[in-house]
Amino acid sequence: MVAALPALPGVYRFFDADGQLLYVGKARDLKRRVSSYFQRTHDGTRIGHMVGKIARLETTVVRSEAEALLLESNLIKTQQPRYNILFRDDKSYPYLRVGAGSRVVDAAGAGAMPGTPNPDHYPRVSYYRGAVDRRARYFGPYPNAWAVKQTIELLQKVFRLRTCEDTVFAHRTRPCLLHQIKRCSAPCVGAISPADYAADVRAACDFLEGRSQEVLQALQARMEALAAQLAFEQAAEVRDQIGALSRVLQQQAMESHDDQDVDIVAVAVRGGRACVNLAMVRGGRHLGDRSTFPAHVEDGAALADVDGAAGAEQRVLEAFLVQHYTDVPPPPLLVLGAPVDEALLEALSEQSGVRVRAVFHPRERRRVWLEMAQTNAELQLARLLAEEGSQQARTRALAEALGLEAATPEALAALRIEAFDISHTAGEATMASCVVYEHHQMQPRQYRRYAIEGITPGDDPAAMRQVLQRRYGRLAGQLAEQGGDDAGGARLPDVVLIDGGAAQVAAARAVFDSLGLDIGRLVGVEKGEGRKVGLEELVFADGRPKVALPPDSAALLLVAQIRDEAHRFAITGMRARRARARTGGSRLEEIPGVGPKKRARLLARFGGVRGVAAASVEELASVEGISRELAEAIHRALHG
Repeated sequence: MVAALPALPGVYRFFDADGQLLYVGKARDLKRRVSSYFQRTHDGTRIGHMVGKIARLETTVVRSEAEALLLESNLIKTQQPRYNILFRDDKSYPYLRVGAGSRVVDAAGAGAMPGTPNPDHYPRVSYYRGAVDRRARYFGPYPNAWAVKQTIELLQKVFRLRTCEDTVFAHRTRPCLLHQIKRCSAPCVGAISPADYAADVRAACDFLEGRSQEVLQALQARMEALAAQLAFEQAAEVRDQIGALSRVLQQQAMESHDDQDVDIVAVAVRGGRACVNLAMVRGGRHLGDRSTFPAHVEDGAALADVDGAAGAEQRVLEAFLVQHYTDVPPPPLLVLGAPVDEALLEALSEQSGVRVRAVFHPRERRRVWLEMAQTNAELQLARLLAEEGSQQARTRALAEALGLEAATPEALAALRIEAFDISHTAGEATMASCVVYEHHQMQPRQYRRYAIEGITPGDDPAAMRQVLQRRYGRLAGQLAEQGGDDAGGARLPDVVLIDGGAAQVAAARAVFDSLGLDIGRLVGVEKGEGRKVGLEELVFADGRPKVALPPDSAALLLVAQIRDEAHRFAITGMRARRARARTGGSRLEEIPGVGPKKRARLLARFGGVRGVAAASVEELASVEGISRELAEAIHRALHG
């Protein structure tokens, strides 16, 4: 199979006997690259372990190495192979958005209508996270929410742009407090014309793009023109803007520089883990940094280096650049801590339409930036390693306290704990939660909530019986058929942690007995004397004596961490369910065509479900996004 591969650029994928994707790689020469895995001896190494699992190979030929880089990145992100370096970042980068309503006004304020102010004619500045579109202008991305909010506050002080929602804007009859403290020009009540407001928006956008001096000159000319027209009050307001902007520029003088948009990327690798620190400069201002920690560093760096001489730092850096900048547009300049393949920069340039340059040995200010980013990467990595060591110590202490066999690091990492909690308000909206702890950390993607029905309100043991039956009933049947503790990838946890004392544990034991499951896995967390934190005791379903752990015990700290997370997850779900039941929000949710955004607009316009129900079809149809047909459907559903 390898001998038949073409000597062309492309992407290759290794699969094991079960069809699981092991590794994705790119190659300038597929035949040479793939052959290198099988022409060398990798005995006793991670590479050898992976190569020994390969049962199938798939390849995709592309036109260039740049295309191979992009395809490799997409496959890594969507498939998450076991042996690739993975950057798992659940949080998208925040942006600053300038826009209003369903469209953005042009710089001259064209389309502005006299009379009642229309929010579409007065763009608002707002924090935004998500997919961008063409209906607004976006500035960023920013490394964190704090940087966005600081910038918004600055724009309020200097340019007095509105930040209120369109629904608030449309219903204002007098200026809000922000206008009183000179943070908004009050377009909601017509205190500023669309043309003047558009000029402020244009100046704010120029400032965000780094053209500060041009903004100052434009404001100076505007002030002089107003003074010549004897509009002294308006000229004074522009004068105040100039003063505010001058103070801001003076404060930022130490941070300002010639580079407009730059990303500084530094990498630290140690102890099988890595940290990538990304610092951002936008519009000539240093916005701060953000650290990410990739997975599978040892595996990915070793496998990517089969036929290359690059170190782990370079491999991690290249993986970050490819995976990060396929989602986020790259700036024209990258300051990097290590050289990267020129083909990678060409691929980024081709994809973004912007010529991307890289500096590997920076001087002067850029060198200071890189040194700061490198220091931050090393500090964050040291913190991560310390936290992971502490968490592993907690896992081991709990395993020893419960008498579990987890002697090796691998067995300890595989220790799985599922914790359950019940939450309700005097029996109303009872909700059960299940949270999962594995690989020395909580696993939020595996959390589940269960709405409890058909029990006596406030009967926590009955609620516990129901949730355990629903959680493990089907799995118990599969295990009985196949034997063992693993059924098609799903397995019983090593510990089932019950937040409660003897009554809840007895209910859990009854369920496990009926399902034929090992009751030795059941452990209750009973509050101690006076229900004080730190005096909890562990209650065992199999009759073992209670265990009272010392308040400073690492095992008790882990138990408290897992229990608190189960309680948090249960109570947030209960509150949401209770709110839906009390407000009738679910009535709107059940109407086809009414999604979260339209539901929010309806509730904001009419003040709640009762207001929506009292509205006529014509009033419903006047809400943005609600057609006449949908308005009639809503009216029928709420009056049926």
